[in-house]
Amino acid sequence: MESRSQFSRDRQLERLTSDAGIWDLVVIGGGATGVGIAVDAATRNYRVALFEQHDFGKGTSSRSTKLVHGGVRYLEQGNISLVREALHERGRLCRNAPHLVHPLPTIVPLHSQWERFYYGLGLKVYDLLSGRLRLGPSRHLSLAETLAEIPTLDTTGLCGGVRYFDGAFDDARLLVNLVQTAIESGAVCLNYAPVRGLVKESGRVAGIIAQDAESGKVLRIRARVVVNATGPFSDQVRRLDDPQAAAAIVPSQGIHLVFDRAFMPGDTALVVPKTRDGRVVFAIPWHEHAIVGTTDTPLTEVSLEPRPLPSEIEFLLETITPYWTRKPRPADIRSIFAGIRPLVRSGDARNTAKLARDHVIRVSSSGLVSIMGGKWTTYRRMAEDCVHRAAEVGGLLPTPCRTKTLPIHGAQGESLPGVLAGYGSDGPAIEQLASSRPELSKPLADRLPYLAAQVVWSARHEMARSVEDILTRRVRALFLDADAAVAAAPKVAELLAGELGRDAAWQADQLQQFEAVAENYRYHTSD
Repeated sequence: MESRSQFSRDRQLERLTSDAGIWDLVVIGGGATGVGIAVDAATRNYRVALFEQHDFGKGTSSRSTKLVHGGVRYLEQGNISLVREALHERGRLCRNAPHLVHPLPTIVPLHSQWERFYYGLGLKVYDLLSGRLRLGPSRHLSLAETLAEIPTLDTTGLCGGVRYFDGAFDDARLLVNLVQTAIESGAVCLNYAPVRGLVKESGRVAGIIAQDAESGKVLRIRARVVVNATGPFSDQVRRLDDPQAAAAIVPSQGIHLVFDRAFMPGDTALVVPKTRDGRVVFAIPWHEHAIVGTTDTPLTEVSLEPRPLPSEIEFLLETITPYWTRKPRPADIRSIFAGIRPLVRSGDARNTAKLARDHVIRVSSSGLVSIMGGKWTTYRRMAEDCVHRAAEVGGLLPTPCRTKTLPIHGAQGESLPGVLAGYGSDGPAIEQLASSRPELSKPLADRLPYLAAQVVWSARHEMARSVEDILTRRVRALFLDADAAVAAAPKVAELLAGELGRDAAWQADQLQQFEAVAENYRYHTSD
């Protein structure tokens, strides 16, 4: 049965329902922005409760390009302030979560002397903007040096490269650790608790009405200030406050293709600096696979499970093929994942690729605070700005931000090698759990490195409630290899049922639900 650790969902629900007082801050949304706000506010000693409609990171925050970066293309657009801010936040993340964020050497391939000058100069500016938080110096590479870093790079017309450093990270694992950090700092964080309405008193937002999706129980929570941090769903929450609120979000979809590591066997990323849609495309080594992305496709509606479009898949294959000696075919795709960017409307907004990723904070006439836009790299700064503003709106005692040097859960202590490295200081406890029961030390499936012990840990200490929670966001199986993840699902369902006290019918339903989700991550060929 489920452990009663401080991070269990039962404990969080118990804390929430046993406290009838007024919360200082209620946050709607359990992605990077919302959880970052919960961490910031809780470390200022505000009383914080956070509600997520599904699982933490179900939406955009688990579907990023896996980069913590300043944004090379924003530099080209002249958005110096955004690049500088992101580069400084990148350095802080590497320092505050070293078990999950690390420097990533990245190469821009060069095909002319003009490119050598142009990109070399631009990346020196990138270095300068990083200041003391720089991850490493950029420099020109010869053709031989470039191929030593990326041996599968196609040499047609190639004369060398420019190498610079950005950060790579595991987005969903970082989010789980941020939830734990928020809880350790005093916040209550509840997944599977959709907000159905807002409480108003004298025309002011004074709380929320949520529902525990597992029991159906309605939760009426009072708050001094409510923050809407729901990303692509921001307009839906704004219309709970004002049904006539004009749309502020321009949703844009980005997809990624995942291949075996053989396509990029090194530890260096590749950037395609110019594509036909005006974006850059990255090929990144990640968890012993190669990720290629991303696209920028305007959407008319948002979904928790966006579908990759055939045209997007074709675009990425077309873009990366000239750069690899081994030419990828559709049948080589191990997984495809799609995410939605919550871009903020500006002008006619017809070209989403040109909309900046700055964040915007808006306060409605009734006091609902909405934070929109931004990106993973700047989540901490976004949270700092939002909590300052929310404290003003809610009449809270002004308190300084404490997150610039705050270690994130798992950061303090030695990391184990291998599959448990991303758990940081939690790794030894999972290793001990695996050794306590022989069946927990076994891998979940072929082609996947994950252990059965990680499933049990996720249920006990990371609020995982479904097979999908585990195979997509607690471990990254579905993002790496959709077929292998489906093969692992029966074992995961069995282990999770034992932890949560569920029966065989629940397991069967879980497998059906997971297989339906996994279809979105598969490429269906006619072979």
